[in-house]
Amino acid sequence: MTVPAIAVTAGLGIALAQGALAASFAVSGQQFKVSATSLEGEGFAQYGSVDVNAREELIPVAVTAIKEAKLHSLCQSVVTTLPVVGDISLNLTAGKKAPVEASNLFVDATQLAGDAVFSNIEIGRDASTLDKGPADAVGMQDLFAQQADSVSITDLQQTAWATNAGTFKLSGLSMNVSKGKKECF
Repeated sequence: MTVPAIAVTAGLGIALAQGALAASFAVSGQQFKVSATSLEGEGFAQYGSVDVNAREELIPVAVTAIKEAKLHSLCQSVVTTLPVVGDISLNLTAGKKAPVEASNLFVDATQLAGDAVFSNIEIGRDASTLDKGPADAVGMQDLFAQQADSVSITDLQQTAWATNAGTFKLSGLSMNVSKGKKECF
């Protein structure tokens, strides 16, 4: 093992031990998009972290963690470009009639947009002291974070590297693979 490889491995070990790494798995080399007409969540926390891909590259993310979430008209899309074939889209939809339900939801995002309302929000809290989100929703000491009792977001659009959930109930699930670029937004 070369000196840079040893340094990266040691750095990853330290970051993991300090809770600085967001996803509990190596993320793919592709971000995906998620949209929903609305998200209602109880127990919200948000803080900065990093994901790691299979090449051991560090990717900065904003972790959004919610104890209990309900999403309406969920859409998830990822586009892969293949040699000769071109763009291939994988689209997943759910929650058109009954909401999608998630517990202990963690999203490692690079972009988030929508109209949000927070209840009892705390902005600028030390990430290591978060206590309103899921039990494992804490970041590194001295880093910026925010948390709230609840969150409501309409017209949600986000781009992410990873999503983890304790449970993820997808009512009315539909998945489709098609040629061309067909994203949620």
